Amino acid sequence: MSFTSNYLRCAGRELHLTDWGAQHAEVVIAWHGLARTGRDMDEIAAHLAQRWRVICPDTIGRGLSEWSPDPKAEYCLEFYARLATELLDQLGLDQVHWLGTSMGGAIGLKAAAGPLSGRIRRLVLNDIGPQLEAAAVERIRTYAGSPPAFATVTELEQYFRTVYKPYGAMTDAQWRRLTETSTRRLPDGRVTPHYDPAMAQQFVHHPDDYDQWDAWDRLDLPVLCLRGEHSDLLRPDVAEAMRVRGPRAVVVEIAGCGHAPTLNTPDQFALVERFFAA
Repeated sequence: MSFTSNYLRCAGRELHLTDWGAQHAEVVIAWHGLARTGRDMDEIAAHLAQRWRVICPDTIGRGLSEWSPDPKAEYCLEFYARLATELLDQLGLDQVHWLGTSMGGAIGLKAAAGPLSGRIRRLVLNDIGPQLEAAAVERIRTYAGSPPAFATVTELEQYFRTVYKPYGAMTDAQWRRLTETSTRRLPDGRVTPHYDPAMAQQFVHHPDDYDQWDAWDRLDLPVLCLRGEHSDLLRPDVAEAMRVRGPRAVVVEIAGCGHAPTLNTPDQFALVERFFAA
């Protein structure tokens, strides 16, 4: 299954997206994590595109999307939800399913309780909830806010293998694809992860952005939460609270990984597919 690469202007910023299975009427929005790109969704998008159209955006400041000229105001969940709303409007999408890894799930939660209420039919949260573990946030902020640079892509791949080890089992080919789809070259010739380091300012200027229990309790739609067995971001007690309040999510623990499951195995494909098809 192949995709097309497209660009749209949303909220005054150019967004890049990949579009899979465009022949299908029903749509899945698949949104990546904090320091990643939409290409992380390639494998599950290719699978879901047998049945749904799957749209995978790069958030502003990541991948091939425009970097924000106003990081303080725009690198936050409220602006990302605005981007998502304008994206759906421009594409003429009345209703969609939403699959979000980490930050992508937080955007989906924010949007489903706000500007996209009633338009997101089903929501899959990949290792994210309405409350995050502070130590894990600090870990992510530390590596994301000061991305290293290397002389070679091989060295950058080794860095990714280390920092993203919690993703779970990945083949050499999958690590190579992850690296090549999230690499940019600096003016001095070195390579670094393909995002704007200023996007980590979200945790400085919007410190309560990911505290979303109020939004959670407003949700009125089916929710599936995939929690990595060893996740340091989504605590078991928070996942349990998600089962019993608000939309009362179905929570499934993914063995052998932490934050966040890669969504690259047949079992993980099947969990998402069954939920969206219900």
